[in-house]
Amino acid sequence: MRKHFSAALFAATLGFLGCSRGDPPSYHGAGVSESVAPLPPPVPRDASSTDAAADVVDAGTTDPGTLPQTEDKPRAEGTVFDARVQALWEAIVNDDPDRAMPFFFPKTAYAQVKAIVNPESDWKYRLVAAYKRDIHAAHVKLGRQATEARFVAFDVPEERAKWVDPGEEGNKLGYFRVYGTKLRYEIDGQPRTLDVTSLISWRGEWYIVHLSSFK
Repeated sequence: MRKHFSAALFAATLGFLGCSRGDPPSYHGAGVSESVAPLPPPVPRDASSTDAAADVVDAGTTDPGTLPQTEDKPRAEGTVFDARVQALWEAIVNDDPDRAMPFFFPKTAYAQVKAIVNPESDWKYRLVAAYKRDIHAAHVKLGRQATEARFVAFDVPEERAKWVDPGEEGNKLGYFRVYGTKLRYEIDGQPRTLDVTSLISWRGEWYIVHLSSFK
């Protein structure tokens, strides 16, 4: 069954706020964040949208990447997932990639997953650098109407999700992976789509590992 996060659910919750098929050559860039925000705790149902947003941003919880992987299948729903999707959309609209880092696969988890030398460097200089470039490119795609763009849905084709066994793709640990997610939005009532290449799981949560392409 296809899961999607609707615009109505955005308004009701938080307001504004892998790996690859084959690893391509490393990209050595600069100005890339060293870490991602830890997994936020569930937000109380009676919290206001402002309080909920503050809880997500400010929660000082354990970094999920320091914990063991599980075989829990992720679901594209819930307060934390919704907040991450909203953070990605806000990052694109405002051309501010750092806002979208809570939705990116954690560095500490990547270090556990990848059977390569210095996975932290690969995470920073290749994956995160590409993620930030892709967010900037998505903002450019919105053009001068970026502030008028309206989020519609984040469709994750969860029926296509598959478990990737350890030993595949140069990995030490397994995870769920799904290709073909669509971020849907409108400008002047005209539907538009941004392809999200690859999501992978950590401890039953979806994270982006490649936004627009395998780089």
